Amino acid sequence: MHIDDSILKAYLNNVYFINGTAYAGKSTVVRMIAERKGLIHCGENYGLKKFLSIATPDRFPNLCYFQTMSGWQEFVTRTPDEYAAWIANTADEIAQFEVAELMQLARDNKVIVDTNLSADLLAQISDYDHVVFMLAPQELSVNKFFDRSDPEKRFLLDEIDKTEDPDATLQNFREGLMKINSQAVHDRYLNSGFKCVIRHGEDDDIEEKYNEIVAHFGL
Repeated sequence: MHIDDSILKAYLNNVYFINGTAYAGKSTVVRMIAERKGLIHCGENYGLKKFLSIATPDRFPNLCYFQTMSGWQEFVTRTPDEYAAWIANTADEIAQFEVAELMQLARDNKVIVDTNLSADLLAQISDYDHVVFMLAPQELSVNKFFDRSDPEKRFLLDEIDKTEDPDATLQNFREGLMKINSQAVHDRYLNSGFKCVIRHGEDDDIEEKYNEIVAHFGL
């Protein structure tokens, strides 16, 4: 069954999307908007447990990769090309789950979402004043990726430390991060036709970014 884009756009009218590159402040701003403006908060990887209860490896192999991989050592030792392809393909596979979930959540409430939906898809199902891309220079996206205290990053570092050559594994992983946060990816966001908010350095004022995005969303 195909659902026309105009129908999806109407049902997603209460949803505000933030996407972009790593370490640009997406998670922080999404949380701030939810808390201060009373929107439903859909943070990074929201709904994943539910999506995985529905997805099967034969139809969604990338989304179900964690069920089929041999272990976390395989995950952290993939080539940069394999890692980048998995990120892109997973985003494609999860899109329909995300759209279905957001249609339900936004029926009676406004929603702010830290999303992986592509610019092309967002152009079909949303409006200019409902989308923002937050971008950071590649060196910030890559070099600061592990400079966070969240359990996921700590777990990955622990797994990298278990490999035969942790330094080489970490460098290999960073090269994968460089691919998914490349200048080409950065430029695609800039040329998407949507508003982009740029983080220039670690000392950028997040309140300023927040105010700019809230004004753009009309919240």
